[in-house]
Order: sequence, then C-alpha cells, then structure tokens
Amino acid sequence: MLKRIPLHTQIIIGLVLGLIFGLVVIKTNIPPQFTMDYIKPVGTIFINALKMIAVPLVLASLIVGVSNLGDISKLSRIGGKTILTYMCTTVLAVTIGLLMVNVFQPGKSLPEDTRESLMSLYDDTVGSKATEAELLQQQSPLQPLVDIVPENVFQAATDNASMLQVVFFAIIVGIALLQLPKDKASPVIAFFDGLNDVIIKIVGYIMMIAPYGVFALMASLIVEIAGDNPDSAVELLLALLKYSLVVLGGLFFLILVVYPTILKMFTKVQYVDFFKAIRPAQLLAFTTSSSSATLPVTMKQVEEEIGVSEEVSSFVLPLGATINMDGTSLYQGVAAVFIAQALGMDLTLTQQLMIVLTATLASIGSAGVPGAGIIMLIIVLESINVPAAGIALIIAPDRILDMFRTIVNVTGDATVCTVVASTENELPDGLIRRSNPLTANEPEEQTTPVEVENSK
Repeated sequence: MLKRIPLHTQIIIGLVLGLIFGLVVIKTNIPPQFTMDYIKPVGTIFINALKMIAVPLVLASLIVGVSNLGDISKLSRIGGKTILTYMCTTVLAVTIGLLMVNVFQPGKSLPEDTRESLMSLYDDTVGSKATEAELLQQQSPLQPLVDIVPENVFQAATDNASMLQVVFFAIIVGIALLQLPKDKASPVIAFFDGLNDVIIKIVGYIMMIAPYGVFALMASLIVEIAGDNPDSAVELLLALLKYSLVVLGGLFFLILVVYPTILKMFTKVQYVDFFKAIRPAQLLAFTTSSSSATLPVTMKQVEEEIGVSEEVSSFVLPLGATINMDGTSLYQGVAAVFIAQALGMDLTLTQQLMIVLTATLASIGSAGVPGAGIIMLIIVLESINVPAAGIALIIAPDRILDMFRTIVNVTGDATVCTVVASTENELPDGLIRRSNPLTANEPEEQTTPVEVENSK
C-alpha cells in the first residue's frame, strides 16, 4: 500500500507524524532522551547520506555540464546569464525584506524582560558565532577570491562548506576538456558522465528512506526546541511571533509572487506545474535546512519533471546551491533591522543600503548548510554598527525559519535554472515529463503528462 503513495505525500506524512510524535513526547512522561538516542540517529543518517553524495555530484555534474557546452562562448553566455540573474534575485529578496520589516516594525513590540532573558540565555552561543565572524572580518578584502581557489582539491572535497572550491575546480576541468582534442577528452567526459548517473541512482536509494528520515528530523527538532521546559519554546516563539511572521511573509511573497512573475516574464512554464515538479525538493529542503544536501533531488526534479536539459541544470543548479541564497538574504535584511529596532537604534537609509550590499555579497560566501546564515548575519550587523550580541534575540525561532528560507533558496535556484534553459531554448517541445525515477515506486499509469508550450 505504501508503494502506491507518491514520494512527496510520504514525506508530508513523515513531517506530520514527526511533529505529532515530538509534541506527544514533550507533553507526556516519555523521556526526551529516548528520542535523541533512538529516533534522531535515523534523521542524522539520512542527512549524512545526502551530504555524502553532494560533493561528487557537484564535481561530476559540473564537469560534464561545462564540457558538453561545446565552446567557451556558450559557457560565458550561460554563466553570465546565471550569475546576473542570481545577483538580481538576491538584491530583490533583501529589498523586499527591508521594506516589510520597516513597514511592520516587529522589533518595536519586543518586551524588555524578554529581550534581557534572551540575551543572557544565548550569551555563549552569540560569543562563539561572533568569534567566527570576527575572524572573517579581519581577513583581506580579496580573501573571498583566495578562498575560491583550493589549496588541496581533495581536502576541499571532504568539506561541504568548501563547495565553492569544488565548483571552481570542476569548472576549470570542464573548460580544459573543452579545449582538448575530442579523442582525448571523450574518455574523461564519459567517466564523469557515468559517475553522475551512478550518483543519481544512489539518490533514488537514499530517497527510499526519506519519509523515515524526515519523521526523525522533525520529531527530534521539536524535542530539542522544548528542552527541559516544554513551555519555554512556546514562550520564545510567541515573543518573537511578529518577527517570524514578517520573515515568513517575505519568504512566501518570493515564492508566490516574485518567482511566478519571473517565470511568466521569461518562460511559458505554468507555475502550478513548476511548483508540483519541485515539490519533493522543497519538502526535503524544509527538513534538512540545507540546499547543498537537497541539490541531488533538485537536479533530478528539474530534469525529469520540468524537462530542463542536463547541460543547463548541471551547471546552473550546483552554482546556485553555492552562491544563490534568496531566502537567507531576505532573512538577514529583516533580522538586521529587527535587532536594531529591538535595541532602540534607528537605521539611516545609507545603513539599510549597506545591508543590501553586504547581504548580497555574504550570500555568495554562505555555505549551503544549516546555520550558516547566522555567521553571515553577524557580518551584516557589524557593517551597520549594530551589536553582534543582538543575534541572541532571533536565535530562538531561527532553526524553524531556517527550514522555510531553505525552501526559498531551492525554489530560487530551480526558477533561475528554468529561466536560463528557456532563454537557451533548452526546454522540451510540448510536454513536461512526469516519469521521475525518485518516485518509480508509483504505478506508471498514474503519471500524467502536462502540456507546456516551449518558450522559443
């Protein structure tokens, strides 16, 4: 019976059951340690399995994608479109966040006693994050460029936070293959092409345990948030409810207004079909809070469901998972102004423009892993002279908001990928395919082609 349920529905069921299980644990006498010892490890295994294939997938798919472009001029054209579009959507996301936080002013309503208790509760956490941010600020202005070039590519491949270095190496290898004689380049390309297919197959295996991994992640998250005092999580969330709603409002505005508008302007893909196509990737992004871990599923959904060519998706999506963080950028804009408001500081127009610039640049260096946005937020705060200790005010709901903004990050990547494919006439003629290997356990007769005009 379970095999007849679509994958995305199984994931939703896992989410709901995990939420219910977590609430039952914190409201009854069931020891929280049981969840941490026997439930959470299942979720950890699931995330580790996705992270395990993230680096080889990026390496193989980018090398194949770049080498299949045919010539350097096509690479520069697609690369230029991709980076420019990513930068535009990031600036737009920060701007939307700033507009919303200035209109609703959630920081003005934060009670003084709540502010003080939060600051003292998270003092140690703030200190450790501030230390990391301080080290980043002491670096040379050109250090980000230095960090792109790996000193040891094998060492970079062992750390998902060094994904940008892997991307750089893969692009260089792809360019080199473009300029080699075909008889010498073909075996190398065939190897990485085969490796890419193997990894995609492994993704199918991993997704078989996705519902169980999602259940474990959600259940353990609820128990961890509650801690020893179940009411503490509720009180913190209520105290910061207005801030959270502003962030969520901005994120939903991106997904429901901005991205559909972009798709309508540059493609003829219906957003309803687009949304259905990437739904499994969005649900996975929600539970893992990692666009890098979700990358394998995002690539498969975009290729198999929307029909974007592997040539485009294997270049645009890995790059997006590394440098495009629309949801994180919007959150940083809202959080920075919220903290300033809560601390009684009025930001000038110049300072808010500095937030746009800093958040945009920070999104490029922000790793696609859970919690990376907090460190980059401290840099944004320091750029406008707001005390970094203020992040204590927003740490309580951050883990939940991180899940939602990762959905936006992944949706933004898929949107830009579809747009670039459309401008390159790489979308299929007529039909969007619905035969996704990730949901191969569904009966074939249930799949229904959806007619979409090509954007030529």
